[in-house]
Amino acid sequence: MESKLANPAPLGLMGFGMTTILLNIHNAGFFPISSMVLAMGIFYGGIAQIIAGIMEFKKGNTFGTTAFTSYGLFWLTLVALIVMPKLGWAGGTPHAFMGWYLLLWGVFTLFMFVGTLKSNKALQFIFFTLTLLFFLLAAKDFTGNSAIGTFAGWEGIVCGASAFYLAMAEVINEVHGRTILPVG
Repeated sequence: MESKLANPAPLGLMGFGMTTILLNIHNAGFFPISSMVLAMGIFYGGIAQIIAGIMEFKKGNTFGTTAFTSYGLFWLTLVALIVMPKLGWAGGTPHAFMGWYLLLWGVFTLFMFVGTLKSNKALQFIFFTLTLLFFLLAAKDFTGNSAIGTFAGWEGIVCGASAFYLAMAEVINEVHGRTILPVG
């Protein structure tokens, strides 16, 4: 008897999407970083995506394993960069150093975007907008230009919302056995 594994992608996409939306509402200037964003970064953006990545490994999906595990660890490192200085465990990260951190994540995401080119348009859109988001956030930290950060926040809300949409499309389409929400 063949065992059928559940699709872990909606879990990972929701963890990424919701956390990205909340952080970028902050980046757009609506509210300061609070425990709400940090908790989402640890548990839903971080741990849930790592779980999804491990589940993708079980399914033999190298792209899904790499994406979900890496971005789950991104969220955990981002929270650590914010919290560790407040706990006195490490010094704060200067903006230029943060720019390098974000630039490297942008380069990684650009390569992952290339990996989506044989996938659906919704996934391509997520990775394209995420690549742009990382490069915008790096530019903000390199230049100190807050307008770039505000624009990045709005762009990040779009990116997170697109992941939210794809997650719900995958769940709803599977439940109904047909396309309700198109993904291209």
